[in-house]
Amino acid sequence: MPDLILGARAECKRSFSAEDLASYAGLAGGAPGDTVPEPLIGGMFSYLLGTRLPGPGTNYLKQRIVFLGPARPGEQLIAAVEVSRVRPEKDLIYLLTTCHGADGRLVAEGEALVLVKDVDV
Repeated sequence: MPDLILGARAECKRSFSAEDLASYAGLAGGAPGDTVPEPLIGGMFSYLLGTRLPGPGTNYLKQRIVFLGPARPGEQLIAAVEVSRVRPEKDLIYLLTTCHGADGRLVAEGEALVLVKDVDV
């Protein structure tokens, strides 16, 4: 099991342009909206969990996201994951997930449960 400790944290910053929203809408089969689609925000958490914390080899078991407000195209978003519980005997890590808008408001929050048995250390 990777050496993950309570409070370990990773974050990424990203903005989605109007063109990104149009591309997403084309793939999803709809018209682009005037806010960032929730799955794009969820993808920021997936990116962090799969590449940074815990990292490559992470297996999702469960995720919950509550979307609290809209994110605007062009706005810098800051997504973060933070280890909130470690169960080494089961190779499980619980993480809190948050996404803040450019002005600091909370756009989304939730939690993820991942299996880290196969994580590359």
